[in-house]
Amino acid sequence: MQDFRRLSIGFLAVAAILSAHVANAQSISAGPASGTLYATHCAGCHDLRTGEVSHAPDRKSLSLMSAESIYKALTGSAITAHAALKLSDVEKRDIAEFLNGRPVGSAKSNDASAMKNRCADEPIGDPFLGPMWNGWGQDLTNARFQPAAAAGLSAAQIPHLSFKWAFAFPNANSAWSQPVVVGGRVYVGSTNGSVYALSAASGCVYWSFEAKAAVRSAITMGPAISGTSPAQFPLYFGDVKANVYALDAGTGKLLWMKSADSNPSARVTAAPKLFEGRLYVPVSSWEAMARGPHTECCKFRGSIVAFDAVRGEQIWKTYTIADEPKPTRKNSAGVQQWGPSGGAVWGSPTIDSVRRLIYLGTGDSYTEPQAKTVDAVLALDLDKGTLRWSRQLTDRDVADSGNAPDFDLGASVILRSLPNSKNALIVSSKSGVTYALDPDRDGEILWQHRVGAGNRRGGTMWGAAADENVVYVPNVDTQLGAGKSGGLTALRLDTGAELWSVRPPVPDCKTNDESCAPGQSAAITLIPGAVFSGSTNGVMRAYSTENGSVLWQFSAMGEPIDTVNGVSGVGGSLNGAGPTVVGGMVFMNSGYAYGGDTPGNLLIAFGVDQK
Repeated sequence: MQDFRRLSIGFLAVAAILSAHVANAQSISAGPASGTLYATHCAGCHDLRTGEVSHAPDRKSLSLMSAESIYKALTGSAITAHAALKLSDVEKRDIAEFLNGRPVGSAKSNDASAMKNRCADEPIGDPFLGPMWNGWGQDLTNARFQPAAAAGLSAAQIPHLSFKWAFAFPNANSAWSQPVVVGGRVYVGSTNGSVYALSAASGCVYWSFEAKAAVRSAITMGPAISGTSPAQFPLYFGDVKANVYALDAGTGKLLWMKSADSNPSARVTAAPKLFEGRLYVPVSSWEAMARGPHTECCKFRGSIVAFDAVRGEQIWKTYTIADEPKPTRKNSAGVQQWGPSGGAVWGSPTIDSVRRLIYLGTGDSYTEPQAKTVDAVLALDLDKGTLRWSRQLTDRDVADSGNAPDFDLGASVILRSLPNSKNALIVSSKSGVTYALDPDRDGEILWQHRVGAGNRRGGTMWGAAADENVVYVPNVDTQLGAGKSGGLTALRLDTGAELWSVRPPVPDCKTNDESCAPGQSAAITLIPGAVFSGSTNGVMRAYSTENGSVLWQFSAMGEPIDTVNGVSGVGGSLNGAGPTVVGGMVFMNSGYAYGGDTPGNLLIAFGVDQK
């Protein structure tokens, strides 16, 4: 396994520094009142006992966030539990400073101007002339397949990949936004609320933009706006407060900003999709997560919003659940509950230009009654947003029922052609089952194949990939332990027949829990001859498409590294976003700090030395 160029301090020293940082965050000059505020209002969700489950980041992860990021989360939060807190602005600042260890407003290092590796000023030119990976799935079909010419990397070259550079996101505890590469520049968001434009070749930074909240979605670049000189190429993305942005790719200046949803828990997790001058933005939320018994829940419904890509004006908005939530019952604490709710859209939408449809996968129901459009594939009219058809794949999946399987469709739907000239929609679920649906028969199931056990941390979380003949499906199943978790399976597109299936090597660690298990949760990326798949224990591997053998691997977990921008960086879990392969280089984020995964703050680039 290849190693980073290490700093003079080793991993144990870094761990000691992080521990000291956490300890310092618990005893700074903000005083004991701040600790009491945290214990009273926050610890119930963020300080869990062994065996308890929460989707909220733990206290250590919070301490690695900037004070500004924590403060932003507490003010107009995307999380209902935060929005319900009866705290003054001063108290919110005190909690943020208690956790981070320094005053709100002191994080100037997020900005590109504070970094030592500024790029020389140069015009952006026409970014669409060269190889690219634009948006989440590389194309409108979300196949996550990079053709050979754009990849610039063959299966034979992959064993010779080596580390080139790393960029550390300052004041960030997680690296979760998929990097995109267009015109020789990398565009990527961060949990610190900034978006960065970097040189793909060297990692130098051209500019940064400060959003209103953390940016998780991948970024999509559009064609030049008519009449602009020099030409403005817009960058589109969303943040975790459900704001949608368009920036000038050359300068990072804001072109427009709009809200996709007014619910305080709403967020944009997935990349918007651009088609024929419209920007289609999916909306998810954290309303059902990290809530206590004294919080009303739930009023959020997932949606997709169509905006005019140039002006930012809303054209239409369609909710994944047609009926508005109404009061249903009161919980054991006497707090009113609402329903139906849920149906978050976690994946980037898929465009079918022939049928004039847009396809979405939806998440589970938060509360009763359950709608038929949750845990489902929806087909909407591209022009009007009206529902054409839906196909529910899991029934009776209600988060507050106590025994819900949590089988969201978090991965984007893949649209592919079959040998018989028909099309299929490939859908991979957290249930561990992959389906092929018929888009001409209202999503009728053509075939299905189980690749994993399925669970809260099981099945396929964020994305499969497909070429013309085969779909490659990653599997998580971390709850089964190190010897039974993870996996990559190759299935025939036309029949679903299994061609091969492999598990990652059993890691050498002292525990057999989720922190050690190599669940393959991150979205995967396919090029001719190889599939790149990252694991929650921090290892990126390239697998041969022929038989699943490992061609190359790299461990990023917990390793300190010299970074091009001079910010301290450490690797962590690989989850959420997948790697991008462009122009002979591979780019990946390392450090997904949620759901028990290991924090980190790195964007890492690899390449093959030219001889």
